[in-house]
Amino acid sequence: MQSTTPAPDDASLFLAWNRLRQPVWMFDPAASRGVYANPPALTLWGSDTLEALLARDFSNLSPAVQARTARLVQVTADGETVTERWTFYPNGQPVTVKATISTFVLDDGRPVLLFEAAPVEVEPAERRAVEALRYAPTLISLFDQDGGALFCNPAAFTAFGSETLTFADRFVHPPVAEGLRSRAQGGDRVSEVCEIRTAHGNRWHHLVLTPVPDPVTGETGLLLSEQDVTDRIEAEQARVAAEQKAAMAEARQHFLSDMSHELRTPLNTILGFAEVMVHDTLPERTLEQAGRIHDAGQRLLTLVNEMIVVSDQDVIISEGHGPVPPTVVAPAAAAPVAEDPGTPAVLYVDDNENNRTLVATILATQGVQCDTADDGLQGLTAVERGNYALVLMDIAMPVMDGVEASRRIRALPGTRGTVPIVAVTANTLPEQLATYAAVGIDDCLAKPINMVGLLTAVSVWGAGRPQATPVEPSADRATA
Repeated sequence: MQSTTPAPDDASLFLAWNRLRQPVWMFDPAASRGVYANPPALTLWGSDTLEALLARDFSNLSPAVQARTARLVQVTADGETVTERWTFYPNGQPVTVKATISTFVLDDGRPVLLFEAAPVEVEPAERRAVEALRYAPTLISLFDQDGGALFCNPAAFTAFGSETLTFADRFVHPPVAEGLRSRAQGGDRVSEVCEIRTAHGNRWHHLVLTPVPDPVTGETGLLLSEQDVTDRIEAEQARVAAEQKAAMAEARQHFLSDMSHELRTPLNTILGFAEVMVHDTLPERTLEQAGRIHDAGQRLLTLVNEMIVVSDQDVIISEGHGPVPPTVVAPAAAAPVAEDPGTPAVLYVDDNENNRTLVATILATQGVQCDTADDGLQGLTAVERGNYALVLMDIAMPVMDGVEASRRIRALPGTRGTVPIVAVTANTLPEQLATYAAVGIDDCLAKPINMVGLLTAVSVWGAGRPQATPVEPSADRATA
């Protein structure tokens, strides 16, 4: 602990101050201890001897007093003096004085605060108001009409590290400050949340700016109270960012689904009919041309698949020349589709006429009877009217999509509600496959389809079902 014994020159000065009737004392803010007090100051502090007063430890000061003391050190460091009202609590009893404070450098080089005090009679309500203002955690400041600093309480001084910072200099965006000040000068009480530049970095403060008369000059001033709401604002910003991220992810999902559907649907027709032609009895030159069409379409399909994967690195889209991995386990053994007129019919639901014609044509080559429907609602009606061995269900359709149609089919009574359903779609993202499984779809066949994939799916899911009574032929019925 630093010695409190004064140098001889200090001792001579202290001896002169001992003759004064005005309380005078010195406080070392670095050591949080007194350095000197004359007899009137000893009386003010309720101490019998100087030694007893200097032995007191003032390090356990409240944050408000610590901030106020730090402000005095800063303001008086260059020779300035401060005159203000202080309330002390020697032995627990409040004593209010009007103190003139300055920095005094001891002979040993230590800067200390010199207090010259005069007792002040203060009304109890005023004393309580002043103390409440100084101890309040809310940042409170007073400015003149031009935004110049007039006063700040200890909480505000701690936040900004200065009592001379102008109103505009506190703001990260000064034009915001000018707008608030202009509104308050018009007589409005302004309440806003703004980004503020503090001694501890940029923070978000809730501000209330009120025009009030300056009790010293009588001119209109601006009273500012602030509360730090950074945690709340950052939490709100995080929530908004998460919602925006989710919205962007959903938009990207829709984009990938739409692009997949719009590009693969015509490719389905090109590749499908080209493959049918290759297996048909045609002149050699025509077969060669059909093969070229099929190869070109396959290369285009590869480009489409790669483009979709690059567009969403987090989504792996299953592609190939056969069904995508099923969302449920397929039967271990698959029986071939019977090639006789009594074979139960397959229902294919798709809003694209080319797709319906293609699937019906491929199945007809194997003697499989295929009914078709233009949308999910027609498909549901067809299943309600008769038993099918298998339903091939497109997903993206007008009127009723394939997911809703499949959900309603599963709600039908008896064997109609248990008919196998295989999705035939270009929408094969993992989240979409999970949705299909959730509504009872058994498997998924990716578009563009090919003969091997389609016939394999029909063989797996159409085998071993009870004999069905086909519905009456419709306009879209394709026969072998």
